[in-house]
Amino acid sequence: MNTARAPQPAAAPREPQPAAGLPPANGRVRLPDFTLGGALTAEQRGFLDTHGFIRFRGFAGRDAVRSLVEEVEAIDRRLVGEGRTHINGVPLILGTRKDGSRYIQRMVFASLFGERLRAFLRDPRFGAILDVAGPGYRIAERERDGLVINHYRREEGSTYQRLGWHTDSLRDVFYLERPRRYLNVGFYLDDSPLSKGGVRLIPSSHRQGLFEMITRKAYFLDHRPDPDEYALEAEAGDLTIHDGRIWHRVAQATATGDASQRRVMYLPLMCGPLKEKHENSPTPLYFRLKRLAGY
Repeated sequence: MNTARAPQPAAAPREPQPAAGLPPANGRVRLPDFTLGGALTAEQRGFLDTHGFIRFRGFAGRDAVRSLVEEVEAIDRRLVGEGRTHINGVPLILGTRKDGSRYIQRMVFASLFGERLRAFLRDPRFGAILDVAGPGYRIAERERDGLVINHYRREEGSTYQRLGWHTDSLRDVFYLERPRRYLNVGFYLDDSPLSKGGVRLIPSSHRQGLFEMITRKAYFLDHRPDPDEYALEAEAGDLTIHDGRIWHRVAQATATGDASQRRVMYLPLMCGPLKEKHENSPTPLYFRLKRLAGY
């Protein structure tokens, strides 16, 4: 009697599994521990082009981070003490502590108020990022929102606890310009583990067309997790870049109070005609959309 068994079909390959608590995309997209030198390597350029984001470990040491934090906190106290609600036409977002004191949760044009921040923006390694961005790109210190510092906390009185799905390039439409590629550079002032919420991105969504960029999600109103999102974790001193056309959100922390504090500096790189802001600049229509979403 013939006892030979019929060949069995090969098992389907198993999808890589992410670490506990991370979205499935964290198992599919492996983010190496890149470091930034005088120029991006071919591997680093390829990762950014493919996925629309990248992270560089240890761009600055802990002592340098502490020095920047000291200056940021001093600027915060100054602007609150002056009663500032706008800078160059761009509104500040303020929160309230338990003791009733105010603090700034979205600070704009921050480098115009601090020498250490200005010096930080002169780091020659930013030249490598400008080179990747393309010909004619510059650090937009006095354009759009300048150097932005986002301060997220989960607690009563905090206005900025999360941020709904959006792309940064939609702002081009409100400036009556066609959305174009630009890079948003983030520098972390605090550790940002999963417990602090943090940035969620949809890898490769920067390759979408204009229609999908406008209609895929309800800007700022939609906070729902996406089945394809990637959780971007970082440590204080890390530097990240994301393409302005990529869909992303900021998830709410599961931790609360001081344990939820997450501060990130963002500097957009711009090209095209120079359009610097000044004290009499009008508030862009874009911020009316954010106000409707509660920011």
